Amino acid sequence: MQKDRKLILIGDSAFAEVAHEYFTHDSPYEVVAFAVERAFLTRTELFGKPVVPLEELPERYAPADHSFYAALVYTQLNRLRARLYRAAKEMGYRPASYVSPRAFVWRNVELGEHCFVFENNVIQPFVKIGANVVLWSGNHIGHHSAIAEHCFISSHVVVSGFCTVGAHCFFGVNATLGNNVTVGADCLLGAGATVVKDVPADTLVRGTLSDLSKPISARRFSKVPEAA
Repeated sequence: MQKDRKLILIGDSAFAEVAHEYFTHDSPYEVVAFAVERAFLTRTELFGKPVVPLEELPERYAPADHSFYAALVYTQLNRLRARLYRAAKEMGYRPASYVSPRAFVWRNVELGEHCFVFENNVIQPFVKIGANVVLWSGNHIGHHSAIAEHCFISSHVVVSGFCTVGAHCFFGVNATLGNNVTVGADCLLGAGATVVKDVPADTLVRGTLSDLSKPISARRFSKVPEAA
């Protein structure tokens, strides 16, 4: 594959290493550097590429010539990834996406910018996915469903038809939504959670959802600052 686009990966954690592998071996992007906020900079090189302070990025790599991907997971219900995604855009860098050729994405799916779609995802007709969403491997996103921006869907999650997922949500492995379910913003569904009725915003769901009379705050559980 011809490498005709230069890419900077923001972050140097495990996800950044995985993103480097996918972009390098399965995309037209050439990873030229990693960037980390100066306060968290612990090394100067990864995979033979420089790790530079994010604050110095425009001085070293011209925004007009480079794209970026913020390779961070779901810390603080995806707020860290969202913040660095916005910061890089404000610097003038173009957001990149990766969509595996081994994912099934129907022709009329609406996919926002700065998304990462791993292999073996099935995204059915009329689905809408917002910006800055991660779909790890092996999920099913059913027809006419919508996932808002800044979400992280782990692996083997089932979102059935006509579902709506609010912004800043995290779904653990094997979580399942039945048909016509709405999940509000800032929700965290634990591994194996089965949800068959609507979930209000800022709710932590453990296991099968049967009683919301005593909801648990997902924001508090995920240590999201009050102002975020």
